[in-house]
Amino acid sequence: VYRIVAIDVRSRREGRDLRKVGFYDPITNQTYLNLPAILDFLKKGAQPTRTVHDISKKAGIFTELSLNKTKLN
Repeated sequence: VYRIVAIDVRSRREGRDLRKVGFYDPITNQTYLNLPAILDFLKKGAQPTRTVHDISKKAGIFTELSLNKTKLN
């Protein structure tokens, strides 16, 4: 099981995380994502890794993010 976390770019890779925002289990193909927390970090400028981007894309997070931007404009 892989944890999906938000970390500060200035901290070490294995450093303390800012917040746990989900997990991914490749064996059972089970994913849990805290959508409000992820959307909040992305709105603040967070950059997901390629793997997290792919997992998030499958979950429709970027669709949700673009819908929220449309509502704000």
